[in-house]
Amino acid sequence: MLNLRITPVRPLPQFRKSKIIRAAVLAGFFLTGLAAGAQTNFFEPSSNDVAAARQIEKVREDCIGNRRMISGKILQIQADGLVIDSGYTNLDRYPLNRSWLAPGTAIANRATNVIEGKQPDSICMGVVFIADLPPVFGRTPKLYDYVHLEGFPAGQYTYTSVGDVHRSIRKFSAKLPKAIEWQLNAEKK
Repeated sequence: MLNLRITPVRPLPQFRKSKIIRAAVLAGFFLTGLAAGAQTNFFEPSSNDVAAARQIEKVREDCIGNRRMISGKILQIQADGLVIDSGYTNLDRYPLNRSWLAPGTAIANRATNVIEGKQPDSICMGVVFIADLPPVFGRTPKLYDYVHLEGFPAGQYTYTSVGDVHRSIRKFSAKLPKAIEWQLNAEKK
């Protein structure tokens, strides 16, 4: 004879009334939004709105088309970004490419006889400035650490290299919306 053991099945937990009420209220808001969207409200954009939208899209396309990979050593730490000696092409390898910030103890060499390409995501060559850095958890950028990240062109940056010597270098932003904003503000001036 078989010895079967029957275990009682537990009923599924019941929703509380407050959860049902919350769901009903959210459904009501959703249906109200659908009904409001069905109304015919005509919006005619002005020619200024269309021109501004076209200008923003043109600047956005330029920023994306001219983006560069900033791979290099930190030369200076400024309040609003980093001055980078870019051109260290061998930073794009495991495990250095797991974060945009690599320690200065990593072995990396600056590429020789390399010319910066014109296509998007080409390795940027020379001294540049990068702003709007992404967060890095547990570390802060230090002098002579390495960076490897994508940068969008954002104009020019002037800094003091040695003593009273002022240098003007290319400025990049790690965030596309900020680069677009800077480009548009530069065009207004």
